[in-house]
This record gives sequence, structure tokens and C-alpha cells, in this order.
Amino acid sequence: MDGRINKGYRVLSHAGAYLKRSRKLRISFNSFFKDTFFIVIGIFSAAFGLESFLLPNRFIDGGATGISLLATEITILPLYLLIIVVNIPFLILGYKVIGKTFAIKASLAILGLALVLATMHFPEITQDKLLVAVFGGFFLGAGIGLSIRGGGVLDGTEVLAIFLSRKMGTTIGDIIILINIVIFLAAAYLLSIETALYSMLTYLSASKTLDFVVDGIEEYTGVTIISLKSEAMRIMITEKLGRGLTIYRAKGGYGKNGIHNDYDVIYTVITRLEIRKLNIEISKIDPNAFVVMNSINDTRGGMIKKRHL
Repeated sequence: MDGRINKGYRVLSHAGAYLKRSRKLRISFNSFFKDTFFIVIGIFSAAFGLESFLLPNRFIDGGATGISLLATEITILPLYLLIIVVNIPFLILGYKVIGKTFAIKASLAILGLALVLATMHFPEITQDKLLVAVFGGFFLGAGIGLSIRGGGVLDGTEVLAIFLSRKMGTTIGDIIILINIVIFLAAAYLLSIETALYSMLTYLSASKTLDFVVDGIEEYTGVTIISLKSEAMRIMITEKLGRGLTIYRAKGGYGKNGIHNDYDVIYTVITRLEIRKLNIEISKIDPNAFVVMNSINDTRGGMIKKRHL
């Protein structure tokens, strides 16, 4: 009898291990397919923006792509070759700073972009400078953003910014701005001031599109609520807004004598479209409630992803 029970346990154990391995393989395959899809679409979007808008009109962008476009104007080397050469130092740095997997994906993405630029021809869409700056930046930013969603990059400047921010104690954004200031000053000197100004507009369009693609269509807001009517707040958030929340105990202090009291703190995450509704409901329950809101780039799991507006 004991032998049959032990055998049954072993069978169940093997079945559980098989299911676990199958689940891991399925997740890995889905992740690989999704990453490849994002990177391929990103390559074609960036190539379209470069060949159909920026390159024919001698406009540049920021970062490594901007350096490549600028070098194309002052040398006889083709853009596809310069994109590879300029990004090599950033890829080596990415291998050291971020890791092997990132470096491999980034290398394949950049090589893919160079291959598309070398073998495919995209027609020039327009010569209107404003349209070139805006839509050239849009397609290039979308391409870079999609490649980031796939785990790679088409522009290695971010890697340098991460490295320098760790060494110098500054933010990544500050480093990127400094790098691009140098690029646009060089464009003003080597090309023209007008081209440099339009190129700055291209960069703004690309950066905003990149943020939109990477962060998603929704912007999330974390909300912390401190109120004496925390139970009514809990019911309102869960029933009227349909959101999950976290409640934790806290102590507060105020006044010259350090008077303190215990209270419940509510934390929840909503979309920006729900901020107005939440504020109205909070005012109905407790106009004196203390509310703190902060932006969140993205969330994972929970009711925030399951509920559709």
C-alpha cells in the first residue's frame, strides 16, 4: 500500500515538474516572439523615418543616430555603415554596464537597421521642412521606442548616459541633454543654424514619441489618501472606481509639542482619466482629506490592467 502511495506521489511530482517546464518554455517562446516582433517593426519604422524624411532633407536627430546623420553630410560614407561604426563603442559599453543579453539584442537590432537601409529604398515623402522635422522624428522615435520594448536599442546614447550618470551622480536625462547640445552645436557650425533648429524640433518629436511608445498609451498615477474616514474611502475606491488598494497603519505628528495619532493610509493606482472622478468622490466623503499623487510609468498585474475604461 505504501509503495503505491509513494509511486503516486512520484507520478504527481513528475507531472508537476513537466507542467512547470512547459510553462517556462511557453513564456520564453512568447517573450522571444514579442521581442522579435517589436524590434523588426521598430527597424522598419526608423528606416522609413530616416530615408523618407530626414536624410533627403539633411536633417539630423540627437544621439548616436544624429552623429551618424551628421557624419553622412560631411563624409562620403553611407549612413548604414556609419550607424554600425558609431554604435560599436556604445554596444561594448552596454555589454559591460547592462549585460550580455542586452548587448546581443542591441547588436542585432542595429545590424538589422543597417541592413534595411542598405538593401531597401523608401521614397521621399515631402520637402516641407516642418513636416519633415515632425514626422521624421515621429517615425524615428517610434522605431527606437519599439526596439526598447523588444529589449534592444537602435541608438546607443542611452547606454552612455546610464554609465555617466552612475559615475558622475547626475540624472540620465541631464547627460542626454548635454550630449545632444554638443551634437546640435556641431550641426549649426557644420551645416547651418536653420538646419540645427529644425533638427532640434526633430529630436523633440522623436523623444516624445519614444516616451509614448515605451510608457504606453495610459499614464498611471499612484494616490496616497490620509483621512479619518478611511473606511468610506476604501468602499468608494473598490466599489465605485473598481480599483484595488492597499491599507497600512501609520503614525503622524504635528504641532509644536509633536502631537501624534494613529490612522489608516490608503494607497491605490488609477489612470489619469480617473483623477477627476476620484477627486470629486474624495471631496464628497472628506473635503479635508490629505491626498498625494505621483506619476507612474507602468504597472503590472492587479485590477489596473484588467479593467477597461
